[in-house]
Amino acid sequence: MAQGLNETHDPARRSFVESANAPDTDFSIQNLPFGVFKPEIGTPRVGVAIGDQIFDVSAAAKSFDGPAAELARDCGISYLNIPMQRGAAAFSALRLALSRLLSVEHGDRGLRKYLIPMASVQLVKPMTIPNFTDFYASVFHATNTGRAFRPDNPLLPNYKYVPVAYHGRASSVIVSGTPFKRPRGQRKGANEAVPSYGPSRNMDFELELGMYIDTPNKLGEPIPVAKAAEHIFGFCLLNDWSARDVQAWEYQPLGPFLGKNFATTVSPWVVTAEALAPFRIAAFARPSGDPAPLPHLSDAEDQAHGGLDITLEASILTEAMRRAGIAPQRLTQTNFSKVYWTVAQMIAHHTSNGCDLMRGDLIGSGTISGPEKSSWGSLLELTARGSEPIALPSGEKRGFIEDGDEIIFRGFAEKPGFARIGFGECRAIMLPAD
Repeated sequence: MAQGLNETHDPARRSFVESANAPDTDFSIQNLPFGVFKPEIGTPRVGVAIGDQIFDVSAAAKSFDGPAAELARDCGISYLNIPMQRGAAAFSALRLALSRLLSVEHGDRGLRKYLIPMASVQLVKPMTIPNFTDFYASVFHATNTGRAFRPDNPLLPNYKYVPVAYHGRASSVIVSGTPFKRPRGQRKGANEAVPSYGPSRNMDFELELGMYIDTPNKLGEPIPVAKAAEHIFGFCLLNDWSARDVQAWEYQPLGPFLGKNFATTVSPWVVTAEALAPFRIAAFARPSGDPAPLPHLSDAEDQAHGGLDITLEASILTEAMRRAGIAPQRLTQTNFSKVYWTVAQMIAHHTSNGCDLMRGDLIGSGTISGPEKSSWGSLLELTARGSEPIALPSGEKRGFIEDGDEIIFRGFAEKPGFARIGFGECRAIMLPAD
């Protein structure tokens, strides 16, 4: 098989869980993402999504052998950090065992008792997150955003030499479905002589891919770019909510603060790096004349296979649309293949000064935008800072997010010859400020 592929990627494999065989399912037997669920009775524990069901891994521990059995027993806990200590090889063994056990060829054999309808349980945050770092990996988003605030100098000179990022707030990372309040902060409009303090008037979403760190590095020991991908356990959808008016006035000279740290929403299921192996592609091709990556960010293998072909979408559902029974309206569709920096380059640069990453650390890609307006990943870009509002089927218009609006992200990877791999949903409603 091709590099990184094994029998778990076989598109012909089918599951005895019928919903996992639907062509548009996010959670086929080729995916098997990990998450944490809270059943009606009992404490939260690790499960695996299969179709519209959750497989209770720890309850089925006796169904596995060897490293897979040891890891399955570890899954009776309310976060993935402890099981992740067993390493990528153990998770690969468990994915393989699950792929075989849940297949049509193996058959039910009493395994259905370990299946729990996903709709009947609460999905909770899958990790204890020690740290959160958010990058700025899309050159199209960086240029669009820079042009909004610095028309004469949209892209700062450091951008094409190193991946730019800021350290976010891990304590305010919330799981999909958790509402949050409109944040307050200092604002200063273009026609205002002095700043004021109050609820943000320009709330925005940022359509991102998140990644969780599995293998930590020691303080003072950088991770080489050629080894960086090995430190990533898996991926999620991530909404780095932004109060644009607060952000615009505060971000110089030290960067984001109150405009970002009030909430970051992540999807509950973690799609493993192994599941995404069929969708690895070449890194984004730098335009002629752009500088080459600095030596600590340059690796031929990463340039050849460090990209990911993942489609990302954002939709809106307003309170009026919910009352009228109107379906969410898609605002944008983009692709992670358009990022200027690979995930390995982000990890390598993060640690290049000796910074130590910890198991469970969350890394955001930054807003993913493509070259066309239809692929821009924020309202700041899509509505020209609110001056060109989007018309909705309810008759409403949106330049920025209003109270009661729900933003919904979806993501998936698909190509001929392989099963579709989905991420589920990442959604949240913004409530009014106190």
